[in-house]
Amino acid sequence: MTTLEARITLSSRKKANTTANSGGSAAAYGATRLDPLALQHYQNALQLLQQGKFDKALVAFEKLVNGAPSQLCERSRVYIVACQRELARAQLSFASPEEQYDYAVSLLNLDFYEEAREQFQAILGDHPSADYALYGLAVLDAITGQVEECLDHLSHAIASNPRHRLQARTDSDFHAVQDDPRFTELLYPEAP
Repeated sequence: MTTLEARITLSSRKKANTTANSGGSAAAYGATRLDPLALQHYQNALQLLQQGKFDKALVAFEKLVNGAPSQLCERSRVYIVACQRELARAQLSFASPEEQYDYAVSLLNLDFYEEAREQFQAILGDHPSADYALYGLAVLDAITGQVEECLDHLSHAIASNPRHRLQARTDSDFHAVQDDPRFTELLYPEAP
């Protein structure tokens, strides 16, 4: 039994004991006892999720939402969203690395930083000379406060394509690192 199930079961027992001790029935006070069968289905769904079988876990959690106690329904809804996200990610295919880059930038703009990082890194894995993906990682690193990584990625992007130097000079996403002297050196190497 996971910690969540243990808490749900203990809280249900406490409610039942409290109402029994006060002279009223548990049902009269809204206390619910978890159905052992529903709890078993929930645990099976969690196991499928942990195994990465998102399609099967999704079906199992959807069944729970329609008939399980409210505690399990709430958690099942959260896991349904997680399963749907994982399934959508697995179905992605791109006609070109540039299309994948556009998708990564859209994730970045929606604050899905880890997903954006995965897409930028996937581009570089398939196309090591994709300087625009290095630039995207530099922007992501700047936004997430990873200064060293930002400077490293930006340095490599500029070395691969000097136009990134001009682009970075006007890119507001580098606001967090603009006061770093190393950033200034990267963007203005000709300055005395």
